[in-house]
Amino acid sequence: MKWHTSGEFAPLMLVVSGPEKYKLVATLGQAAEMLMDSWRVDDGEEYLIAIRACRDAIHGEVPSEDAREALIHAADEAGISVITVVH
Repeated sequence: MKWHTSGEFAPLMLVVSGPEKYKLVATLGQAAEMLMDSWRVDDGEEYLIAIRACRDAIHGEVPSEDAREALIHAADEAGISVITVVH
């Protein structure tokens, strides 16, 4: 399982409400944790796709980049701003 690996997952920052305005997501585990514990809307189509993509990436069935992209789409759906670094 690739729960805590970050080599294939380019870090991104989510801008959320609450005491911690910025949440760094640098691993698949952090992405899954963010989706399961801190998400505003838990029934959107993009949210469900992101949950599946994280699960599949953790099990090595899809690339980590797929989960990252799904997380970005879910954030857009939920109105959560994303800060990414472009190389």
